[in-house]
Amino acid sequence: MVDIEVIAVGGYNEVGRNMTAVRVGKEIVIFDIGLYLDPITGSNNVDMENMHSLDLIQMGAIPDDTVMNSVEGTVKAIVCTHGHLDHIGAIQKLAHRYNCPIISTPYTNELIKQQIEGERKFSVMNKTFALKAGGKYTISQSLTLEFIRVQHSIIDSVMAVLHTPVGCVVYANDFKFDMTPVIGEAPDLARMREIGKQGVKVLIVESLNLDDRGYSPSEQVARLRVRDAIMRCEDDKNAVIVSTFASQIARIKTITECAREIDRIPVLLGRSMERYNTTAEVLKQVAFPQGTSIYGNRKTTDRMLRRVLKEGKDKFLLVATGHQGEPGSMLSRIALNETPLKIEKGDKILFSANIIPTPTNYAQRAEVDRLLIRQGARIFDGLHVTGHAYYQEHYDLLAMLNPEHIIPSHGPFSMKAGHVTLGSEFGYALNKEIHIMQNGDRLVLPK
Repeated sequence: MVDIEVIAVGGYNEVGRNMTAVRVGKEIVIFDIGLYLDPITGSNNVDMENMHSLDLIQMGAIPDDTVMNSVEGTVKAIVCTHGHLDHIGAIQKLAHRYNCPIISTPYTNELIKQQIEGERKFSVMNKTFALKAGGKYTISQSLTLEFIRVQHSIIDSVMAVLHTPVGCVVYANDFKFDMTPVIGEAPDLARMREIGKQGVKVLIVESLNLDDRGYSPSEQVARLRVRDAIMRCEDDKNAVIVSTFASQIARIKTITECAREIDRIPVLLGRSMERYNTTAEVLKQVAFPQGTSIYGNRKTTDRMLRRVLKEGKDKFLLVATGHQGEPGSMLSRIALNETPLKIEKGDKILFSANIIPTPTNYAQRAEVDRLLIRQGARIFDGLHVTGHAYYQEHYDLLAMLNPEHIIPSHGPFSMKAGHVTLGSEFGYALNKEIHIMQNGDRLVLPK
């Protein structure tokens, strides 16, 4: 009987740089190779495309995969469950070390290819393969990968299931059970129940919102909150700027549709806005209202803002990057008076995003808020719902999968500890069936 070993490469001490390796006998599958954004956004001198992976590891920006040097076996596949940077943002720096394909959903696959094309330091020759939710991919004679549809704060997200001779390995970073999504279908709970009956050896699962009881609100709730706020601007002559995650395609679809309802032209501003939303449009995973325009680089965004000033602020609704206060983002540039558009008294800034809980983000966002308020802006917050499961969704997942072992991931110890409380409701015990791991730890699962 083959043994299963889990290697916690990254994302077990922090919210970011997710990377987990699973060894089944002599075959290894890597799940996610992500970025930790704090060292990147906290410095204006990081030229990531031209940096060596070892330097990025040293500064804590990408997973320290040198632990893999001592793992006996061959990496057969790199698997990515969705397109957020904390899950795919370091692929172009580390994937070339492994002679294997990169498997992800179609939208995620396109984002990964764009990152590889933009890499300047390394030549990444890994083949990429797009696997739709509900599909299966044969990795080897003994390993098969399956993607199960879930919802998250980015389109085309999945839960990954690795079928092995000794049971399934389920990788659930990140997910929520949104039964009434704005884009896409509801999670495939029926398939999860079937997987549970087949036998789950281990569940590797995110930890972000375990302290929140109940179920996470549907994206439809955010849609209503956003619509309510934007409808109140119908007769307003001031600027209306909405800032949200560039990858939150469903939210941006809502914002652009609401803009049209109040007779404003929706304009998306920022490099990541252009990247995520243009890609979604090209793949026909979203259709924005007619007349929606997207501008990415500084030259084109400034040209568009001059047009806004010429034709009137009340004719447009701007959707901008910068809700975390990131240096160089559209909202930061506007707050610093680095664009043709100047904030005037009464201009509205609507935040449809929570602050990602890191010290850098809290500090940067507070500074942007201060600058905007000083110039007379009215700030509206809370127009958001999370993309991460609450306690009861985690409860339902355990009930459906009934795993032999649970490994909490994606968060510091304080977040992961919640799985001990949750697991106790099912009879799981710490260090017996629940295993708290840190970056660099290795665990061979008991047989």
